[in-house]
Amino acid sequence: MIKPAIDKVLYLECASGVSGDMLLGALIDLGVSVERLQQALAGMLPSGCRLQADRVGRSGVSATQFSVVAPAEAAGHAAGGHHHLSSIIAGIEGLALSAPVASKAIALFRRLGEVEAAIHNVPIERVHFHEVGALDSIVDIVGAVWAIDQLGVSLIVSSPLNVGSGTVETSHGRLPVPAPATLRLLEGAPVYSSGPPFELVTPTGALLVTGHATAFGPMPPMTVRQSGYGAGSRDLAGQPNVLRAVLGDTATAGAHAKAAVLECNIDDMNPQVFGYLLDKLYEAGALEVFYTAIQMKKNRPGTLVTVITPIAARDAALETLFRETTTIGVRHREVARECLDREWESVHTHLGNVRIKIATRAGRITNAVPEFDDCARLAAEQGVPVKDVHAAAIAAYQRHSQGD
Repeated sequence: MIKPAIDKVLYLECASGVSGDMLLGALIDLGVSVERLQQALAGMLPSGCRLQADRVGRSGVSATQFSVVAPAEAAGHAAGGHHHLSSIIAGIEGLALSAPVASKAIALFRRLGEVEAAIHNVPIERVHFHEVGALDSIVDIVGAVWAIDQLGVSLIVSSPLNVGSGTVETSHGRLPVPAPATLRLLEGAPVYSSGPPFELVTPTGALLVTGHATAFGPMPPMTVRQSGYGAGSRDLAGQPNVLRAVLGDTATAGAHAKAAVLECNIDDMNPQVFGYLLDKLYEAGALEVFYTAIQMKKNRPGTLVTVITPIAARDAALETLFRETTTIGVRHREVARECLDREWESVHTHLGNVRIKIATRAGRITNAVPEFDDCARLAAEQGVPVKDVHAAAIAAYQRHSQGD
């Protein structure tokens, strides 16, 4: 009996908006360790600063409120006390984070910097992040990326976002809700305005949701495994000021999905870098990476770099390409992607055990292939050609599937 592949799904219900601390509170409520989060971010935290998760009530709903408790002199300071993009990136690079987490966090801050630069008409390195550069928000952004990675989800879906109404006080004065940066970050996402005259979606919340969600809409079909609630700072009248996060699994989450295709042409890079680049792109979450020989302008031989990646990992792949190669431009587009369900079975041969990767569609087996690494290992151990191990594995699988 072939069982379909199971993917973990995270659904974010933003009926009361979303902020960075609400998202982290909900993720901690799902079981992410605040102690391990403190350890992961220790290099960016001032001395005496601690991360705290408290149980609170919001209109009768029990939720986790996340906060950064810092000495007064350290409040609003991180990464050396500066809030420019370069110093924040340096702070992230100094942490002991996995490559995908660091790349994603840097990509989010770069996106935030581009939005702020466009709004204020200044170069990106002259952007001073103000509210979103404060210690709390730096922790929220980097911490949320780390926490989502800890959950190991394959798909993140968000409800439409309730942005609130009225005005919000900023360092630039009183602005309408949503504030300009928030509105720019929400481009392409479904939003609505309902409830009290407050800012319900912050720039940090907008950045994190739109940077991670691959789809927006109602809760997708799933088997619910767990739910968590992250509390906002206000206790709103008439509705619980919480972000609900639902963790579940589905047998179809990976079957029909969108992917991003990134491409760039390179004719001026040391060819030794391409092997290293391949590894870094896979670390950043790429599904496939391949190189094609091309002829470029001025009759120069070059290389077309093609990266296929989940939508959620697109920014990390972009960051990797710009950081590790000489390219100054990357083309990217969304494509539809359909995958067969897959699972592993192990078969016994006279040479040893070999794993078989079995692909199915609608419960029907379409392909069964021996794992080459297993075949190569047994060939080396037994001193036989690898093709003989491969053939023995296929024969053993056929006998097994026929019930012999």
